[in-house]
Amino acid sequence: MGLVEGDPKILGVWGMRNDQHTGRTRVPGNREGTWDGFWTLLTRYLGIYTVLWRNSVMREMSFKLNFVLWIVAEMMWFALQLCFMNVLYSHTESIAGWSKWEVVLLVGCSHFIQQLFTALFLSNVTELSELIRTGRLDFLLLLPVNARFLISFRKVDLGAFVNAATAVGVIIYALIQLNQVPRIVQVVVFLLLCLVGTFIHYSLVFLLATVSFWTVRAQGIIWGYYNLFNIARLPDTAFRGFYKVVFTFVLPILLVSNVPARWLSEKSGSLASVGLLVVMALACFGMSEAAWRYSLRHYTSASS
Repeated sequence: MGLVEGDPKILGVWGMRNDQHTGRTRVPGNREGTWDGFWTLLTRYLGIYTVLWRNSVMREMSFKLNFVLWIVAEMMWFALQLCFMNVLYSHTESIAGWSKWEVVLLVGCSHFIQQLFTALFLSNVTELSELIRTGRLDFLLLLPVNARFLISFRKVDLGAFVNAATAVGVIIYALIQLNQVPRIVQVVVFLLLCLVGTFIHYSLVFLLATVSFWTVRAQGIIWGYYNLFNIARLPDTAFRGFYKVVFTFVLPILLVSNVPARWLSEKSGSLASVGLLVVMALACFGMSEAAWRYSLRHYTSASS
Protein backbone atom coordinates (compact mmCIF):
# COMPACT_ATOMS: atom_id res chain seq x y z
CA MET A 1 0.00 0.00 0.00
CA GLY A 2 2.96 2.27 0.65
CA LEU A 3 3.80 2.35 -3.04
CA VAL A 4 0.60 4.31 -3.63
CA GLU A 5 0.41 6.36 -0.45
CA GLY A 6 3.97 7.68 -0.61
CA ASP A 7 4.57 8.23 -4.30
CA PRO A 8 4.20 11.89 -5.31
CA LYS A 9 3.98 10.95 -8.98
CA ILE A 10 0.70 9.22 -8.27
CA LEU A 11 -0.60 11.77 -5.80
CA GLY A 12 0.25 14.56 -8.19
CA VAL A 13 -2.10 13.69 -11.04
CA TRP A 14 -3.25 17.29 -11.25
CA GLY A 15 -6.76 18.19 -12.23
CA MET A 16 -8.27 14.72 -11.85
CA ARG A 17 -11.27 14.15 -9.64
CA ASN A 18 -12.52 10.83 -8.38
CA ASP A 19 -16.19 10.16 -7.67
CA GLN A 20 -16.27 7.97 -4.58
CA HIS A 21 -19.73 6.64 -5.35
CA THR A 22 -19.00 5.44 -8.88
CA GLY A 23 -15.20 5.15 -8.98
CA ARG A 24 -15.12 7.26 -12.16
CA THR A 25 -12.43 9.87 -12.78
CA ARG A 26 -13.09 13.20 -14.45
CA VAL A 27 -10.69 15.76 -15.87
CA PRO A 28 -11.89 19.35 -15.34
CA GLY A 29 -11.49 21.63 -18.32
CA ASN A 30 -12.09 18.87 -20.87
CA ARG A 31 -15.50 18.14 -22.25
CA GLU A 32 -16.39 14.50 -21.72
CA GLY A 33 -16.32 12.55 -24.93
CA THR A 34 -13.73 14.75 -26.72
CA TRP A 35 -10.57 13.20 -28.11
CA ASP A 36 -8.36 15.73 -26.30
CA GLY A 37 -9.82 14.73 -22.97
CA PHE A 38 -9.45 11.05 -23.80
CA TRP A 39 -5.78 11.29 -24.77
CA THR A 40 -4.98 13.48 -21.77
CA LEU A 41 -6.56 10.93 -19.45
CA LEU A 42 -4.86 8.03 -21.22
CA THR A 43 -1.43 9.67 -20.99
CA ARG A 44 -1.84 10.32 -17.27
CA TYR A 45 -2.90 6.76 -16.54
CA LEU A 46 -0.02 5.34 -18.57
CA GLY A 47 2.30 7.51 -16.49
CA ILE A 48 0.77 6.18 -13.27
CA TYR A 49 1.06 2.60 -14.48
CA THR A 50 4.72 3.17 -15.32
CA VAL A 51 5.33 4.28 -11.74
CA LEU A 52 3.51 1.19 -10.43
CA TRP A 53 5.70 -1.04 -12.60
CA ARG A 54 8.85 0.63 -11.32
CA ASN A 55 7.76 0.11 -7.72
CA SER A 56 6.89 -3.53 -8.42
CA VAL A 57 10.37 -4.17 -9.80
CA MET A 58 11.96 -2.56 -6.73
CA ARG A 59 9.78 -4.65 -4.42
CA GLU A 60 10.52 -7.93 -6.22
CA MET A 61 14.26 -7.28 -6.27
CA SER A 62 14.19 -6.67 -2.52
CA PHE A 63 13.20 -10.32 -2.01
CA LYS A 64 15.14 -12.11 -4.72
CA LEU A 65 14.96 -15.58 -3.13
CA ASN A 66 11.18 -15.40 -2.83
CA PHE A 67 11.04 -14.25 -6.46
CA VAL A 68 13.06 -17.27 -7.65
CA LEU A 69 11.24 -19.80 -5.45
CA TRP A 70 7.83 -18.81 -6.78
CA ILE A 71 9.07 -19.17 -10.34
CA VAL A 72 10.42 -22.65 -9.58
CA ALA A 73 7.20 -23.69 -7.84
CA GLU A 74 5.06 -22.60 -10.79
CA MET A 75 7.36 -24.34 -13.26
CA MET A 76 7.11 -27.57 -11.30
CA TRP A 77 3.31 -27.32 -11.26
CA PHE A 78 3.29 -26.73 -15.03
CA ALA A 79 5.58 -29.72 -15.54
CA LEU A 80 3.23 -31.91 -13.49
CA GLN A 81 0.31 -30.91 -15.71
CA LEU A 82 2.28 -31.91 -18.80
CA CYS A 83 3.29 -35.20 -17.18
CA PHE A 84 -0.34 -35.93 -16.37
CA MET A 85 -1.30 -35.44 -20.01
CA ASN A 86 1.57 -37.69 -21.06
CA VAL A 87 0.25 -40.43 -18.77
CA LEU A 88 -3.25 -40.10 -20.23
CA TYR A 89 -2.00 -40.37 -23.80
CA SER A 90 0.09 -43.43 -23.00
CA HIS A 91 -3.27 -45.27 -22.94
CA THR A 92 -5.05 -43.62 -25.87
CA GLU A 93 -4.35 -41.84 -29.15
CA SER A 94 -7.10 -39.25 -28.88
CA ILE A 95 -9.30 -37.57 -26.27
CA ALA A 96 -12.52 -36.01 -27.57
CA GLY A 97 -10.90 -35.70 -31.00
CA TRP A 98 -7.74 -34.03 -29.71
CA SER A 99 -4.33 -35.64 -30.24
CA LYS A 100 -1.54 -35.59 -27.66
CA TRP A 101 0.30 -32.57 -29.04
CA GLU A 102 -2.90 -30.65 -29.63
CA VAL A 103 -3.72 -31.04 -25.94
CA VAL A 104 -0.16 -30.05 -24.99
CA LEU A 105 -0.72 -26.92 -27.09
CA LEU A 106 -3.99 -26.35 -25.23
CA VAL A 107 -2.29 -26.78 -21.84
CA GLY A 108 0.39 -24.31 -22.91
CA CYS A 109 -2.26 -21.75 -23.96
CA SER A 110 -4.12 -22.22 -20.69
CA HIS A 111 -0.96 -21.75 -18.65
CA PHE A 112 0.07 -18.70 -20.68
CA ILE A 113 -3.27 -16.97 -20.04
CA GLN A 114 -3.26 -17.99 -16.37
CA GLN A 115 0.20 -16.53 -15.86
CA LEU A 116 -0.73 -13.28 -17.60
CA PHE A 117 -3.68 -12.97 -15.24
CA THR A 118 -1.46 -13.79 -12.27
CA ALA A 119 1.15 -11.25 -13.33
CA LEU A 120 -1.26 -8.37 -13.83
CA PHE A 121 -4.23 -8.88 -11.55
CA LEU A 122 -4.30 -11.78 -9.07
CA SER A 123 -2.43 -10.32 -6.10
CA ASN A 124 -4.26 -7.01 -6.50
CA VAL A 125 -7.79 -8.38 -6.64
CA THR A 126 -7.26 -10.82 -3.76
CA GLU A 127 -6.22 -7.89 -1.54
CA LEU A 128 -9.52 -6.04 -1.97
CA SER A 129 -11.01 -7.65 1.14
CA GLU A 130 -7.99 -6.55 3.20
CA LEU A 131 -8.29 -3.01 1.87
CA ILE A 132 -11.90 -2.94 3.03
CA ARG A 133 -11.24 -4.62 6.38
CA THR A 134 -8.33 -2.37 7.31
CA GLY A 135 -9.87 0.84 5.99
CA ARG A 136 -7.15 1.45 3.39
CA LEU A 137 -9.81 1.46 0.67
CA ASP A 138 -10.95 4.83 2.08
CA PHE A 139 -7.57 6.31 1.13
CA LEU A 140 -7.75 4.91 -2.43
CA LEU A 141 -11.23 6.37 -2.88
CA LEU A 142 -9.90 9.81 -1.94
CA LEU A 143 -7.07 9.77 -4.48
CA PRO A 144 -7.60 11.73 -7.73
CA VAL A 145 -7.38 8.47 -9.70
CA ASN A 146 -10.00 5.91 -10.66
CA ALA A 147 -10.26 3.62 -7.63
CA ARG A 148 -10.80 0.41 -9.60
CA PHE A 149 -7.74 1.17 -11.70
CA LEU A 150 -5.52 1.47 -8.62
CA ILE A 151 -6.99 -1.62 -6.95
CA SER A 152 -6.48 -3.68 -10.10
CA PHE A 153 -2.99 -2.51 -11.11
CA ARG A 154 -1.20 -1.58 -7.88
CA LYS A 155 1.24 -4.49 -8.08
CA VAL A 156 2.78 -6.59 -10.83
CA ASP A 157 3.97 -10.16 -10.30
CA LEU A 158 7.12 -10.20 -12.45
CA GLY A 159 7.80 -13.89 -11.82
CA ALA A 160 4.56 -14.80 -13.58
CA PHE A 161 5.90 -13.25 -16.79
CA VAL A 162 8.83 -15.68 -16.62
CA ASN A 163 6.39 -18.58 -16.26
CA ALA A 164 4.35 -17.22 -19.16
CA ALA A 165 7.52 -17.37 -21.26
CA THR A 166 7.92 -21.09 -20.43
CA ALA A 167 4.33 -21.61 -21.61
CA VAL A 168 5.24 -19.95 -24.91
CA GLY A 169 8.14 -22.39 -25.22
CA VAL A 170 5.76 -25.34 -24.74
CA ILE A 171 3.35 -23.90 -27.32
CA ILE A 172 6.16 -23.55 -29.89
CA TYR A 173 7.40 -27.09 -29.20
CA ALA A 174 3.87 -28.49 -29.59
CA LEU A 175 3.49 -26.69 -32.93
CA ILE A 176 6.79 -28.20 -34.10
CA GLN A 177 5.53 -31.68 -33.17
CA LEU A 178 2.33 -30.96 -35.10
CA ASN A 179 4.40 -29.80 -38.11
CA GLN A 180 2.59 -26.49 -38.15
CA VAL A 181 3.93 -23.02 -38.82
CA PRO A 182 1.29 -20.41 -37.89
CA ARG A 183 0.86 -17.41 -40.14
CA ILE A 184 1.51 -13.95 -38.74
CA VAL A 185 -2.23 -13.27 -38.72
CA GLN A 186 -2.82 -16.41 -36.65
CA VAL A 187 -0.21 -15.35 -34.11
CA VAL A 188 -1.63 -11.83 -33.81
CA VAL A 189 -5.19 -13.15 -33.41
CA PHE A 190 -3.94 -15.69 -30.88
CA LEU A 191 -2.29 -13.00 -28.74
CA LEU A 192 -5.38 -10.80 -28.87
CA LEU A 193 -7.58 -13.74 -27.87
CA CYS A 194 -5.25 -14.49 -24.96
CA LEU A 195 -5.63 -10.89 -23.77
CA VAL A 196 -9.41 -11.23 -24.04
CA GLY A 197 -9.23 -14.46 -22.03
CA THR A 198 -7.11 -12.77 -19.38
CA PHE A 199 -9.68 -9.97 -19.24
CA ILE A 200 -12.46 -12.53 -18.65
CA HIS A 201 -10.56 -14.06 -15.72
CA TYR A 202 -9.95 -10.60 -14.28
CA SER A 203 -13.58 -9.53 -14.60
CA LEU A 204 -14.92 -12.70 -12.97
CA VAL A 205 -12.44 -12.62 -10.10
CA PHE A 206 -13.09 -8.92 -9.51
CA LEU A 207 -16.82 -9.68 -9.48
CA LEU A 208 -16.23 -12.32 -6.82
CA ALA A 209 -13.99 -9.95 -4.86
CA THR A 210 -16.81 -7.43 -4.47
CA VAL A 211 -18.39 -9.92 -2.07
CA SER A 212 -15.82 -8.51 0.38
CA PHE A 213 -18.07 -5.48 0.87
CA TRP A 214 -20.64 -7.74 2.50
CA THR A 215 -18.42 -10.32 4.22
CA VAL A 216 -15.25 -10.16 6.31
CA ARG A 217 -13.06 -11.96 3.76
CA ALA A 218 -13.52 -13.29 0.24
CA GLN A 219 -10.13 -14.83 -0.52
CA GLY A 220 -11.59 -18.33 -0.24
CA ILE A 221 -14.09 -17.62 -3.00
CA ILE A 222 -11.41 -16.09 -5.21
CA TRP A 223 -8.98 -18.97 -4.77
CA GLY A 224 -11.84 -21.39 -5.39
CA TYR A 225 -12.31 -19.82 -8.81
CA TYR A 226 -8.54 -19.87 -9.37
CA ASN A 227 -8.61 -23.66 -8.91
CA LEU A 228 -11.17 -23.87 -11.72
CA PHE A 229 -8.41 -22.78 -14.09
CA ASN A 230 -7.56 -26.47 -14.42
CA ILE A 231 -10.75 -26.92 -16.42
CA ALA A 232 -9.40 -24.53 -19.05
CA ARG A 233 -6.68 -27.00 -20.04
CA LEU A 234 -9.25 -29.61 -21.10
CA PRO A 235 -10.72 -29.86 -24.62
CA ASP A 236 -14.15 -28.26 -24.84
CA THR A 237 -15.41 -31.24 -26.87
CA ALA A 238 -14.89 -33.45 -23.79
CA PHE A 239 -17.81 -31.69 -22.06
CA ARG A 240 -21.48 -32.36 -22.70
CA GLY A 241 -24.84 -31.04 -21.60
CA PHE A 242 -25.11 -29.11 -18.34
CA TYR A 243 -21.38 -28.84 -17.67
CA LYS A 244 -20.59 -27.50 -21.12
CA VAL A 245 -23.33 -24.86 -20.79
CA VAL A 246 -22.07 -23.78 -17.34
CA PHE A 247 -18.40 -23.58 -18.33
CA THR A 248 -19.19 -21.82 -21.60
CA PHE A 249 -21.93 -19.31 -20.77
CA VAL A 250 -21.94 -18.95 -16.97
CA LEU A 251 -18.23 -19.28 -16.23
CA PRO A 252 -16.68 -19.16 -19.74
CA ILE A 253 -13.54 -20.99 -18.67
CA LEU A 254 -13.60 -23.38 -21.63
CA LEU A 255 -13.70 -20.50 -24.11
CA VAL A 256 -10.71 -18.76 -22.55
CA SER A 257 -8.08 -21.25 -23.71
CA ASN A 258 -9.85 -23.42 -26.27
CA VAL A 259 -10.62 -20.58 -28.68
CA PRO A 260 -7.01 -19.27 -28.83
CA ALA A 261 -5.61 -22.82 -29.07
CA ARG A 262 -7.85 -23.62 -32.04
CA TRP A 263 -6.44 -20.63 -33.91
CA LEU A 264 -2.92 -22.04 -33.66
CA SER A 265 -3.78 -25.65 -34.47
CA GLU A 266 -5.47 -27.38 -37.38
CA LYS A 267 -8.68 -27.05 -35.40
CA SER A 268 -9.00 -23.46 -36.63
CA GLY A 269 -11.58 -21.56 -34.63
CA SER A 270 -14.57 -19.95 -36.29
CA LEU A 271 -15.43 -16.29 -36.22
CA ALA A 272 -18.51 -17.26 -34.22
CA SER A 273 -16.34 -18.66 -31.40
CA VAL A 274 -14.20 -15.52 -31.42
CA GLY A 275 -17.31 -13.37 -31.32
CA LEU A 276 -18.70 -15.40 -28.42
CA LEU A 277 -15.43 -14.98 -26.50
CA VAL A 278 -15.51 -11.20 -26.98
CA VAL A 279 -19.20 -10.98 -26.04
CA MET A 280 -18.60 -12.99 -22.87
CA ALA A 281 -15.65 -10.74 -22.00
CA LEU A 282 -17.82 -7.63 -22.31
CA ALA A 283 -20.64 -9.27 -20.35
CA CYS A 284 -18.29 -10.32 -17.53
CA PHE A 285 -16.78 -6.86 -17.32
CA GLY A 286 -20.20 -5.26 -17.33
CA MET A 287 -21.34 -7.44 -14.43
CA SER A 288 -18.17 -6.77 -12.45
CA GLU A 289 -18.49 -3.02 -13.00
CA ALA A 290 -22.15 -3.05 -11.98
CA ALA A 291 -21.31 -5.01 -8.82
CA TRP A 292 -18.42 -2.63 -8.04
CA ARG A 293 -20.54 0.51 -8.36
CA TYR A 294 -23.40 -1.02 -6.40
CA SER A 295 -20.99 -2.01 -3.63
CA LEU A 296 -19.46 1.48 -3.50
CA ARG A 297 -22.89 3.09 -3.19
CA HIS A 298 -23.53 0.96 -0.10
CA TYR A 299 -20.02 1.27 1.33
CA THR A 300 -19.97 3.28 4.57
CA SER A 301 -16.16 3.21 5.06
CA ALA A 302 -14.23 1.54 7.86
CA SER A 303 -14.45 4.62 10.05
CA SER A 304 -18.26 4.67 10.09
